[in-house]
Amino acid sequence: MTDSALFSPLTLPNGAILPNRLCKAAMEENLAAPGQVPGKKLFNLYKAWAQGGVGLVLTGNVMVTPAAMTGPGGVVLEAGSDLAPFREWVKAGKPADGHIWVQINHPGRQTMAAMGEQAVAPSAIRVDLGEHSKLLAEPRALTEAEILALIERFATTASQAEKAGFTGVQIHAAHGYLISQFLSPLVNQRTDQWGGSRENRARFLLEVVKAVRARVSPGFCVSVKLNSADFQKGGFELDDAKWVTQQLNPLGVDLLELSGGNYESPAMQGNTDDSSTSKREAYFIDFAREIAAEAAMPIMVTGGIYRKATAEAALVRAGNEAGVDVLGIGRAMAYVPDLPNLWRAGKRSDIVMPEIAWKNKTLGSLAGMAVVKRQLSRLAEGKKAKTNQSPLVSLIRDQMNTQGLTKRYKAWRAKAA
Repeated sequence: MTDSALFSPLTLPNGAILPNRLCKAAMEENLAAPGQVPGKKLFNLYKAWAQGGVGLVLTGNVMVTPAAMTGPGGVVLEAGSDLAPFREWVKAGKPADGHIWVQINHPGRQTMAAMGEQAVAPSAIRVDLGEHSKLLAEPRALTEAEILALIERFATTASQAEKAGFTGVQIHAAHGYLISQFLSPLVNQRTDQWGGSRENRARFLLEVVKAVRARVSPGFCVSVKLNSADFQKGGFELDDAKWVTQQLNPLGVDLLELSGGNYESPAMQGNTDDSSTSKREAYFIDFAREIAAEAAMPIMVTGGIYRKATAEAALVRAGNEAGVDVLGIGRAMAYVPDLPNLWRAGKRSDIVMPEIAWKNKTLGSLAGMAVVKRQLSRLAEGKKAKTNQSPLVSLIRDQMNTQGLTKRYKAWRAKAA
């Protein structure tokens, strides 16, 4: 794969053009300003990424309702939201000739208990984190009326994003969040039209996609993030992902991103393989190529892309086989926000990611996320990333910061009540 191919344009099904094949993938920043809106920290962070050489910037989680947040420093976009700070976010974060899309999400049962909200899910099945399970709220099952209302919320958030100037949205149906929960036979044990068979479990996702596509203009991009697998016995598997992709084909999806895992099995952090570094890089590529054979839309893959050689190899296709079209780069761009520019210039940019091999997998996963969020905070403050941050210190700092943000969030919710 040559540089010209890595940086070649891609025309999406709706006619929109990505100027190259590199995307700043979504990462949860937890950097919202008071009122759960984008502010100066996010503007600074996204300006660095917009100037870093990617053709597409994906925001971190933007929530469709203030009652369900992946974290207390998250952003909410709903009917009635002041769009001015979101327009400023677009201005800061849109590459000069590229796109900026909002990732829209609902956490479902993956809601932190400390935030004081009632978690909801397809079924009243709690996340199993062993001794740490009580970190997450105990969910109750959604009523059908609530399911329909949430479909409308996804559509409203997408419409608001278009009004604010974003060029697309990504519907988050992976990583164990609400839509992913509906897809999972382990989590979704409903007996109505929203559960049971594979067709019923996929209904929520498909109805969200249809509702979003109906509420935005044809030129506005609609993307989906889907697990290639949940990596849990009896859960959402590769064959399920292939089938869901087939159902998405006629619905006007412009890009399908493939990832994997959830809070119980954090494969999105590379925890499915503890062998060599080469195997830990681009760890969803093989799954993506299989699913691409079923897809009418371009495929994007995210996870473990740190080196130019890995990126080039990920795009290689043998003969006429289906393959990957766009590469999402997440954690690497938390350390080096202008990584694509370095690749284009032919400069060496090896990134050494910290290894966290704690026996307690849950705490190790939290520490991994804390290290990345610490780098994002440094970038948001105009500082350079540090590669020698202590995972333990980062986790402690993150927990303290989260406590403060939780207090602020709960006060904001009480005021709005």
